[in-house]
Amino acid sequence: MPVAVIIGGSAGIGQAAAMDLARRGFGVIVTYRRHPEGAADVVTAVEEWGLRAAALPLDLADASAFPAFADRVREVLSEVWDAGAFEVLVHNAGVGGAEMLGEITQERYELLHRVLLKGPVFLTQALVPMLADGGSVIYTTSTSTNAAGISPGYAVYGAMKGGLVVLTRYFAKELAPRGIRVNSVSPGPTRTRFGDDAYERFPEVVAPLAERSVFGRLGEPDDVGAVIAFLAGRESRWITGQDIDASGGYDL
Repeated sequence: MPVAVIIGGSAGIGQAAAMDLARRGFGVIVTYRRHPEGAADVVTAVEEWGLRAAALPLDLADASAFPAFADRVREVLSEVWDAGAFEVLVHNAGVGGAEMLGEITQERYELLHRVLLKGPVFLTQALVPMLADGGSVIYTTSTSTNAAGISPGYAVYGAMKGGLVVLTRYFAKELAPRGIRVNSVSPGPTRTRFGDDAYERFPEVVAPLAERSVFGRLGEPDDVGAVIAFLAGRESRWITGQDIDASGGYDL
C-alpha cells in the first residue's frame, strides 16, 4: 500500500487532502499541533474504510525536532505498514494573519519564516531519504504570491509563500534524477481555520472575498484537497516544478 505523509493534516486543506488520498488507496500519516482531535478523526475515518493511518505531533516552527520526527516516521512506517519508505509528502501546515507595514514585529516575521519557509526546507531535507523514487512532494502556497491576489497586510506572508514557489522549482530539478516530482498548489480564500478561524470571527469579510472569485464563493477545503491528491497520483506524472492555481478564478 502506498503511504502519504501530510504535514498539517488535522484540519482544513490538509485534512481534506488526507481523506482524498485515502479514498485513492493511500495509507496516511497526518501531523497535528493544536488539533489532535482532527488528526484522530482522520485516523478513525480511514481505518473505517479498511485502510491504515497514523497521527503524529509536530511543530513546524521547531526545526530542531525534525530529526527525531523523521525517526518516528521511520518507526511508524515499519510498525504499521512494514515499509521503509513512503510515496507522497504534502506540506500544508501554516500560520496566517495580516500586519501592515509599521505593525510587523521581528517576532512575527521570525515565526512566519520558520513555519512557511524554513520549516518546509529542513523538514523536506529530513524526510526525503525515506521518500520512494518516483514519489511526489506537494507544497501549499497561496495566491498572495500573484500580482492579482495581493491584499494589504500580507507582505511578509506573501513573500514567504513566494519563496516556497521558487523552492518548488529548484527541488523539482534536484529530485528529478530520482523520478520525484515537486509541485505546489496556490489556494485563494478558502474556508479553513486560517488566521485563528478568521472567517468565523469576522463573517463580514466573506462576501467581498467571495465576489472576487468567478464562481462567487469561497473555496472549500475539498476543492483544494482534490488538487493535492491529483498531484500525488499517476495522472499528474508529467507535471513537475509547477505552482497550480486552485482559487476558483480569484481576481480574474
